[in-house]
Amino acid sequence: MKIPPRANVPDPLGKDPYLGPYLEIIGERRRRAEALEERLTEGKMSLADFASAHEFFGLHRTKEGWVFREWAPLATGVTLVGDFSDWEIRAEYALAPAGNGVWELKLSAEKLRHGMHYLMHVTWPSGAGSRIPAYARRVVQDRITGLFSAMVWEPEPPYVFRHPSPPRPEEQLIYETHVGMAQEEARVGTFDEFRKKTLPRIAKSGYNTLQFMAIMGHPYYGSFGYHVANFFAVSGRFGTPEEFKALVDAAHGMGLRVIIDLVHSHAVRNEAEGLAKIDGTSYAYFHQGPRGNHSNWDSLCFDYGKVEVLHFLLSNLKFWMTEYHYDGFRFDGVTSMLYLHHGLGRSFTDYREYFNSQVDEDALAYLTLANKVIHTVRPDALTVAEDVSGMPGLASVDGAGFDCRMAMGVTDMWFKLFDQRDEHWNMFYLYGELTNHRRDERTVSYVECHDQSIVGGKTAMFTLADSAMYNDMNTGSCNMHIDRAVALHKITRLATAATGDCGYLNFMGNEFGHPEWVDFPRQGNNWSYDRARRMWSLADNGALRYGRLAAFDRAMLALLKEEHVYRFRVQTVRIDDEKKVLIFERGGLWFCFNFHPVNSYVDYGFEALPGEYVPVLDSDEAAFDGFARRTPGQIYRTALTSAGARLSLYLPCRTALVLKRS
Repeated sequence: MKIPPRANVPDPLGKDPYLGPYLEIIGERRRRAEALEERLTEGKMSLADFASAHEFFGLHRTKEGWVFREWAPLATGVTLVGDFSDWEIRAEYALAPAGNGVWELKLSAEKLRHGMHYLMHVTWPSGAGSRIPAYARRVVQDRITGLFSAMVWEPEPPYVFRHPSPPRPEEQLIYETHVGMAQEEARVGTFDEFRKKTLPRIAKSGYNTLQFMAIMGHPYYGSFGYHVANFFAVSGRFGTPEEFKALVDAAHGMGLRVIIDLVHSHAVRNEAEGLAKIDGTSYAYFHQGPRGNHSNWDSLCFDYGKVEVLHFLLSNLKFWMTEYHYDGFRFDGVTSMLYLHHGLGRSFTDYREYFNSQVDEDALAYLTLANKVIHTVRPDALTVAEDVSGMPGLASVDGAGFDCRMAMGVTDMWFKLFDQRDEHWNMFYLYGELTNHRRDERTVSYVECHDQSIVGGKTAMFTLADSAMYNDMNTGSCNMHIDRAVALHKITRLATAATGDCGYLNFMGNEFGHPEWVDFPRQGNNWSYDRARRMWSLADNGALRYGRLAAFDRAMLALLKEEHVYRFRVQTVRIDDEKKVLIFERGGLWFCFNFHPVNSYVDYGFEALPGEYVPVLDSDEAAFDGFARRTPGQIYRTALTSAGARLSLYLPCRTALVLKRS
């Protein structure tokens, strides 16, 4: 089935009566975004054409030689230094003012060569310092000194993409991944290693979209890529731009779309490596004073009301799509962008919080224009908002324009339940959170992403099994803690994926129950890489249970795709909190869960459409490390009662059975 590039989302104003008092504010926000677009383009070009600052700023090869431009409005002088000048400040490499805070330098072709290192030496009224250009496309770190510099990057021949992007799927099955920790050895992985070793694994797993973390240049590896310094450069610690292009190209060739974790919510405060004080001031790209400081993240906040900042950020979006053939973005930290309080200490239980003076209207307008640029350049692109606040209209064509948002309440719900005794799990709360999203917006659901296992947390599997994982994950073991963890690992994922609105997300390795937590090398762990890697051999070892969890994950995704379940809405059939049973129907599939820790039900009956039902997925199969308590291939038939057709099932404890009406 061929689907339109973007979902046909209804206007939220007619669907949510609670928005009534705020219609004027909503209208003003639309007008604000339209006025901002007019201000940026001056009516002379499209917004997508405006988003081309990367073609003007930075270092470029021309017919005559080289041209370099930088925006540094309050600098008093800018000079290029590098290999070509023996790192000395020479007049021949001094930039000249070109107006409006822009500095420019033109050089003959022989002055620069591919692979040369360079920096800007910037002076301002109160001092001077070395800076990496804002639009640098290649940034590397010296292995001996640890210092970063830009690099002239004009390879011959340039990389030529061979594979087109795959069509946008109906189901967004997203595999969140990190190149550096994608190998089993205790070190930093590379783009080439990922392409050769990890990519084939993901292609076979059933996911159709790769979400790369930590791609944009970041000086501190342990920041997980969230303290970005170089917005137009891939992280040099993983390899070259050409090697990353080859990785993206190979992913497309295997049928995988590629999006990145985009960080436009803040920037690293490093001065030598990033945008901080690029012209000697703290407010070229960022807000001046306390508003420019994100104390909880130890980072700087962009000024989304400044034309030059919008030029930079909107162009950054277009750059990644055109230069690296990205298929979209997952916008990180949207809640922090939307509110002056960054969402800290707020529960967002009142609609007034979405429409008061604490909303950063400039940021909201930027996000609206960002989505317009993305979907103009690539109508089939996917944009996902990471927002915990629930801002209405964020993922609506009549609002900010995101295609979908992260269902962040779902993972919070699961980890709250994991801390409770199973018999205390409330089925109404569970089902309510799984299906709790605005009808006018699409969501991506997940049990866990990287957030749940970074320092201070654990993977879901390790939360459930704890230390028993170290000794009793072999297939012949008999440990009730492991049995519980394995069973819940499967059915929580199935319940989440089956109720997902437009997509489902998994962090790499968690599909097979990767143990422990994620911890990047830092002083606190003696700079260890031990937990900044993925132990794929656990899933490959037939003597361990991990491979069977991976097999269930593959079967689950295959079923979702084969039956196109995301075309249909979830229909509630039975919520039985006393017996811990949950049953719902979607797209002709009947999902039947028994979450009870000990009680199995031999003849559990419920109303159903008349006919025959065949099992299409059973979490209790031996192949999925279950106890095989149900007869394989059994056909279930409804019985007619005075109340209508009734289906009766054997529901063993902690299992899920999916039936298809034939």
